Parts: sequence; C-alpha cells; structure tokens
Amino acid sequence: RPAGSRTRKQWYQRRVRGSTVFFAEYIGPIFAYLTFYLARGYIYGATTPTTTIQNIACAMYVGHYVKRVLETMFIHRFSKATMPIGNLFKNCTYYWGFSSFISYFINHPLYTPPGCNLCVYLGLGTYLFGELGNFSCHIAFMNMRPAGSRTRVIPMPDSNPFTLLFHLVSCPNYTYEVLSWIGFAIFTSTFYAALFAIVGGGQMLQWALGKHRNYKKEFEKYPRGRKAMIPFIL
Repeated sequence: RPAGSRTRKQWYQRRVRGSTVFFAEYIGPIFAYLTFYLARGYIYGATTPTTTIQNIACAMYVGHYVKRVLETMFIHRFSKATMPIGNLFKNCTYYWGFSSFISYFINHPLYTPPGCNLCVYLGLGTYLFGELGNFSCHIAFMNMRPAGSRTRVIPMPDSNPFTLLFHLVSCPNYTYEVLSWIGFAIFTSTFYAALFAIVGGGQMLQWALGKHRNYKKEFEKYPRGRKAMIPFIL
C-alpha cells in the first residue's frame, strides 16, 4: 500500500476528545441555520420580513441544538473519552450540511407555510413533546451513571413520567428525538426537514439496535419484552 495512503488512514484514525466532536457537530448547525435566517437580504435579496412560521421554526431548530450543547457541557457521561478524528469531519458534514439545506428552503422568500392550522399545532406539539422526553431521558441516564463512575445498570424509569418509555424500549432518548424531528417536519412542511427526520431516524435506529444487543449480552435479567427504539416493534 502506498505510504501516502497509510499516512492518510493514520491521520483519519487519530483520536480527539468525544466532547470536542459533539460540540463541533452541535454548534455548527446553530450558525448554519442562523446564517440563512439573519442574512436573508444578502443571500436572497429579500425585502419582506420573516413570517411567524419562519420565526418559530428558527426557534425550534436552533433551540434543539442549544439544548444539545448544554447537555454536552453539563449532562452527558461519555462512555468513550476519545473518538477517531474522522468522526469529527463525517458528523460535521452531516449536521452542518443538512442544517444549511433545511434553513435555505425554510427561510427562502418563496417559502410557503403549511396550509392548515392542524399541521402547525400538531407539528409544534409533537416537537415539544419529543424535546421534553429526550431531555428527561438524558437526565435519567446521567443519574444512572454518577460522575467519574463507569457503573452500568439496566436503564429504568425514574419519577419523571416521560421516562416510563424505558419499560418499552432500551433507547427512549432516540425515540423522543425522532418524534421531535417528525414534529419539525410537519410544522415546516419541507422536503429536507422530512428527509432529515428519516435519515436521522434510520441512524438512531442502528445505534439503538447495537445498544440493545449489548444490554442483553451484559445483563442476564434484561427485560425480555423491551425493544430497541420502536415500542412493540423494533
């Protein structure tokens, strides 16, 4: 194998802090989305103000990633201290790229809001439900692994009703996050938002299936009826 190829592979596999990867992939979408939202006059030559739907969509999208940044800072316990540097570029390309496409079309002067109020209220309600559930599960996971500990336990619900989903699936945080993006796609009624929900949901399902298998191998008494991410199905 050529030396140059080996060098590139070695560089791609260099390790960086896991928190660095998460910060980069979550901060990028904030700036990508806000670029098209705040610079509409320069990018599109728009002279009309943003609509209420566009303003709320911005708050929803940016708010999700602000939440993720804060969770990375104060809540998440990283099972792996480092990741290959290649993950940094792969993840950033995915998150930043999708955020740019989504924001470009939602903030375009020709963007048409959903034609029915049901889509608006259903989408916003689903999004908020998913965000609250996702945050609740992250808090529960944090409490299951005290700071500085590598203790692993069977994930179980706590007093927060959102965590009752642990009775049905191993990774309810993914279930709730997919619901959030489905809600955002319904609220904005755009192709790229729907595509992001589908692609992201597929990736989270793969992660959930892997974690579900690991739980069953690690714990003999792991609940048999529990699924990976989709209650009663998968």
